[in-house]
Amino acid sequence: MPGHVFDLIAFDGDDTLWHNERSYRTGRDRFRRLLARSGVALPEDEIEERVNRTELANLEYYGYGVSSFVLSLVETAIEITNGRMASGDLRELIDLAKQMLTEEVELFDGAREAVHALAASYPLMLVTKGDLQHQSSKIERSGLRAHFRFVEVVSAKTPGVYSAILSRHGIPPGRFLMVGNSLRSDVLPVLELGAWAVHVPAALSWAHEHADVPEAARNRCFELATLRELAGLVELLRNGGGGGTRFPPPDAG
Repeated sequence: MPGHVFDLIAFDGDDTLWHNERSYRTGRDRFRRLLARSGVALPEDEIEERVNRTELANLEYYGYGVSSFVLSLVETAIEITNGRMASGDLRELIDLAKQMLTEEVELFDGAREAVHALAASYPLMLVTKGDLQHQSSKIERSGLRAHFRFVEVVSAKTPGVYSAILSRHGIPPGRFLMVGNSLRSDVLPVLELGAWAVHVPAALSWAHEHADVPEAARNRCFELATLRELAGLVELLRNGGGGGTRFPPPDAG
């Protein structure tokens, strides 16, 4: 079997290279405590559902990221309490946003080694979604910026967005590999274009990012438990191997 060499390998940032979702989980916990302090006695799952609904509705206005998340918390709080939430509690949500925007960037196990190893042989790109200022700051604070030849901060990850990126850089989809934790954002859009993808599931992920890989695209999709396995997979593909690590079928355990 002939090998496959990539002209460009791209990584997602949040919850692929560095921890992110756990900050949002902590923020949601803090939000529920504030509601309880305001006398709200709704079940946890109902509060979660209402926050999720507000977040999804607000994506078209605010996009992704901390600012969008906290504005959605504020909106949900006002609705649930009928405008009775104390100004001090609302101030706490503003403080939450500032804390999330400036917290330490903690890399996942194997992230630094994977990026360093692949940068020696391939041009690398970071394709990350969210607020430009926040994402740019996280990239710099991660200590990985020097390994990436290109950085793309986008407001959404769709086939059209990836297609525009590949066209701008002159990369055929079949020579492009995307690595990320989100099936909906990092995997499915590039598979639709005919590119390749590696899914590295995160222990925590936003429910909105869950999806299924089409059967027809599974020969171009791989799943790894950790980024430490990535360089080995890319080398295996270069040498014509990798069949045993393809994305598991729907009924796989």
